Amino acid sequence: MSATAAVHSLWTTAATAADPISRIDAPKIEYGQLAPTLIVVGAAVVGILVEAFVPRKSRYYAQMFVAVVALAAAFAAVVALAADGYGTTKAGIAAMGAIAVDGPALFLQGTILLTALVGLFTFAERRLDPEVHGNRVDSFAAQAASVPGSDSEKKAVKAGFTTTEVFPLLLFAVSGMLVFPAANDLLTLFVALEVLSLPLYLLCALARRKRLMSQEAAVKYFLLGAFASAFTLFGIALLYGYSGSMSYATIAQVVDGTVQDVSPALADTMGNDALLLVGAALLVMGLLFKVGAVPFHMWTPDVYQGAPTPVTGFMAAATKVAAFGALLRILYVVLPGLRWDWRPVMWAVAIVTMLAGAIVAITQTDIKRLLAYSSIAHAGFILAGVIATTPSGISSVLFYLAAYSFVTIGAFAVVTLVRDAGGEATHLSKWAGLGRRSPLVAAVFAVFLLAFAGIPLTSGFAGKFAVFKAAAEGGAAPLVVVGVISSAIAAFFYIRVIVLMFFSEPRPEGPTVAVPSPLTMTAIGVGVAVTVVLGVAPQYFLELAGDAGVFVR
Repeated sequence: MSATAAVHSLWTTAATAADPISRIDAPKIEYGQLAPTLIVVGAAVVGILVEAFVPRKSRYYAQMFVAVVALAAAFAAVVALAADGYGTTKAGIAAMGAIAVDGPALFLQGTILLTALVGLFTFAERRLDPEVHGNRVDSFAAQAASVPGSDSEKKAVKAGFTTTEVFPLLLFAVSGMLVFPAANDLLTLFVALEVLSLPLYLLCALARRKRLMSQEAAVKYFLLGAFASAFTLFGIALLYGYSGSMSYATIAQVVDGTVQDVSPALADTMGNDALLLVGAALLVMGLLFKVGAVPFHMWTPDVYQGAPTPVTGFMAAATKVAAFGALLRILYVVLPGLRWDWRPVMWAVAIVTMLAGAIVAITQTDIKRLLAYSSIAHAGFILAGVIATTPSGISSVLFYLAAYSFVTIGAFAVVTLVRDAGGEATHLSKWAGLGRRSPLVAAVFAVFLLAFAGIPLTSGFAGKFAVFKAAAEGGAAPLVVVGVISSAIAAFFYIRVIVLMFFSEPRPEGPTVAVPSPLTMTAIGVGVAVTVVLGVAPQYFLELAGDAGVFVR
């Protein structure tokens, strides 16, 4: 027997003799229940291989095909899981306790996938800018690595290069967003947070026009996002120290005092409420940063303004859906025993967010910054539903997120159409008289603005009504009063833009409205359709959100 074989036989004999390490159980993964996320991750990896092996001329179409098929297939998988009862009767925990497959998770994943699919069409738009050296161009830098204004950038533009890496980056961000609201332990939550954030930091830096502004936006987002991630991680560490576990259910039991088998070490930390309170505060702070709530909102206007507009639309819609889903699960599943501690704080955050978003938006002169402050105000409205702490609170937030995400993507898609010599004309003064020059585009944008304002017969009204009703039933009537006042303030600047478009004289040197390809038309059309349908006949979708509004514990 050789020396190697002898050592190997000794090793296996020792392993068999010592019972605890005789066999390591293979992890049990429910691939069917995790299919939506796995499809998107797989497609993102395929996208990287496309970048490596497919000739440059064919990459755009190959990436587009892979991304559309993946998002559609993942949405079909979500629908199949919901139809199979995983949102209601079969709801459970998958992947060794890491992922929850339940109503809210599936509803939010479906919303994220549809939002991403519509957002993808704006990413792929190549008809808005005039052709450069005979090549069609999109919203993204010709070569991301080249310094703005350098010779290498000019050569890349002349050669007709395009940054097709944006498609796999979008898919990686979506994969993180799918896991984020479904995470069932703190480690999975943090990994999902990083997977959704890092591609967005990159995407924000890739604007074809105004590249320095775009890169500045990305650096701001990255630095503040890194701080928020650090807060989240520190909060996770403290909650682990308090409960001795990363699992949502175990932490909830320790907080409630219903945990079994209390070891002496756990009994010591359980008595230390400072660990729990500071840990919970830091964790929630990281999530409030992602939703753009005051006072963690400072990144929002700069990033929304500097990022390429298709990225802004996708980020504004999908990130909010994922982050509010995670926030709901943390507050309703992990920290229901701390309700009397976190509710007053969230009251304050919601009130300040609604008022600050609405009031500061009035002073804005850039359409993208105006929509950014509008999104901050909407974060406050959604928080009113979160604070309700009732089943109708969950379902109203789910409905609001679905309604809001399509209005947002549609509005930013319209912003990409209004152009002058320097690219997109985002200064409000340039939108004067747009309704006379291009009545259809102005009318569509007016529909989105009315939905943001919460005017009846739009999805915004149905969403606000559901959220405020849930908040009032949950004992937060004063919050509803503040919400209605904020909505009235916000309505002023939305109506102001509509008046500017339809009742001002168009400037002779004003911008033109570019004729988009069917891709952007589809994005805008879907936005209008969802806005009108959810406004005129919201009942079916409210019931769908109601059925999906039960967390598995």
